[in-house]
Amino acid sequence: MRLGTVIGRVTLSTVSPELQGGRWLIVSPFTRDHFQHRHDPPLGLSREPSLVVYDNMGGGVGDTIGFVEGREAAMPFAGPVPVDAINTAIVDDVFYSPMQ
Repeated sequence: MRLGTVIGRVTLSTVSPELQGGRWLIVSPFTRDHFQHRHDPPLGLSREPSLVVYDNMGGGVGDTIGFVEGREAAMPFAGPVPVDAINTAIVDDVFYSPMQ
C-alpha cells in the first residue's frame, strides 16, 4: 500500500457496470521526501506522476489515502474489472519519526 493526497476528481460520462457507485480520484503519491520535513499533512505535490484511483470509500480533495495498484486493485471485485489502482484507506494521521 502507498500513501498519497487527493488533488482532484475525474468525471466519466459512462462507466463499467461493476464500477457503478464509485468515484475516480486524482492522487499525488507521497515519496520519502514528503516525510523528511515535519508538516501535517505533508506539503506539496510529488515529483512522481499523479494517478487515477477508484474510490468507493468517500475520499475527497485534500484527504490522505492509502491505495494499492496493479492486480491487487481488482481483488475486491467478483469478476475482471478495468481498475489499476483502488483506495483502501482514508488516513487520519501519519506519524513519522526518522532514525537519528
